[in-house]
Amino acid sequence: MQTVLRDQDATGLAALIATGALSPAEVLDATLARIDAAEPQINAIAVDLRDRARAQIAAPLTGRFAGVPFLLKDIFQSEAGVRMTMGAMPLANNLATTTSAYVERCRRAGLVIVAATTTPELGLKATTETLLHGATRNPWNLHHTPGGSSGGSAAAVAAGYVPMAGASDGGGSIRIPAAYCGLFGLKPSRGRVSEGPEVGEAWEGAVSSHVLTRSVRDSAAMLDVLAGAEPGDPFVIAPPSRPFVQECATPPGRLRIGFATTSPIGGRVAPEMVAAVQQTAALLQSLGHIVEEAQPAIDGSLLARCYMGLYFGHIAAMTARIRRETGCSAAAFHADTRAIASLGRAMSAGAYVELHAEWNRFARALGAFHATYDLFLTPTTALGPARIGELDTPKPLQLIARLVDRLGAGKLMLKSGIVEEMSFRNLERTPFTQLANLTFVPAISVPLHQGPDGLPIGVQFVARFGDEATLLRLAGQLEQAAPWAGRQNDYFRA
Repeated sequence: MQTVLRDQDATGLAALIATGALSPAEVLDATLARIDAAEPQINAIAVDLRDRARAQIAAPLTGRFAGVPFLLKDIFQSEAGVRMTMGAMPLANNLATTTSAYVERCRRAGLVIVAATTTPELGLKATTETLLHGATRNPWNLHHTPGGSSGGSAAAVAAGYVPMAGASDGGGSIRIPAAYCGLFGLKPSRGRVSEGPEVGEAWEGAVSSHVLTRSVRDSAAMLDVLAGAEPGDPFVIAPPSRPFVQECATPPGRLRIGFATTSPIGGRVAPEMVAAVQQTAALLQSLGHIVEEAQPAIDGSLLARCYMGLYFGHIAAMTARIRRETGCSAAAFHADTRAIASLGRAMSAGAYVELHAEWNRFARALGAFHATYDLFLTPTTALGPARIGELDTPKPLQLIARLVDRLGAGKLMLKSGIVEEMSFRNLERTPFTQLANLTFVPAISVPLHQGPDGLPIGVQFVARFGDEATLLRLAGQLEQAAPWAGRQNDYFRA
């Protein structure tokens, strides 16, 4: 049974269940056995829902993925009455009050929800290490992070717990873990997947929810499951002309693709990341595409500052709401979170609006680029996954963070230049992904390569707004030309 689960993606597993070759109970038992065997090492599960899963399969299941086990991300993918911690100590026993449209659609598709996966505190970092849950580890190398904020989902899929898991992306949180864990990750366009009813547009529309998968067809099929507006959504995107799952089997035609390998914020890009893009460009040319070195005319440092302003403002609001609702003190949060919240409180509404207005400039520049090029190719990340603990805030900055929070010195900090230092430190490893979030366009990370250390490497493609179809067509072509399913880590093979 374990071999069958390992060899099947969600689409293949659903077909075996539909024919009666496997029962939902057998699949669930095998899934739980895999989780129990590897979880002490991987630590990807935040909320265990196995009792609810057993109750779910006791009733008849219908839908595209009937009987297939699935993991939610433990932030905003909520079910009324079920614990949702968001990786934060003050929410350790928090029960969601609403069921998200995301979860409703997963259940209608017949997915069996087994657990919710770990995230960094409030989804803040590109690593998944928290005071509440501890460190989640990368199945390819337990000394390294799987990334974040969908790090638990990526680790779980890469370790073979389930064939796909819930994820969301506000600055790279689908694509970064996909790259670090050898998975396929698609961030949809703004409004493609509803964030309702609890949220209208998360992070001003920068956040998109979807899944992490091992195959392109699973990602496409899940986009068909999840896509579409809910009543009251603030933004409704045009529906696709045909099902997304049909796109990944459709040839993309001859595409014009621009690529870049330099960091938009001037940081270091590892040689293996540059080589991955160059090798991908050569593969694309061999497939008949036109590939040229070109990039949109965007000030990467300004974009980073705009992204960090969004970050500061929303964390200030989120921590204030949690403190109000739970009665917890500021000390219940990680020192980094408290410092970020302090900076957000110190930022004026006018300054925030000015930064938000710059997003239009980025969108126009990317639109001008896409008038010539169908896609923009970059490394997904500038550097490989950090070692566990490597991204902990240095002791001197931790002290400064505590003083900022205690003295309310956020305004002084905003003027000191430390914000620029924080921006660079936060985005140095992952400077390529935020562009798609602040311009609302779809983007993918494709696991085409491995580094000399054996760790996976992803390359990113960014498309025009609403054009998930072209991304899925190209991804399907690349999956056929350079299959990645055979690359497996020890936990997946176990």
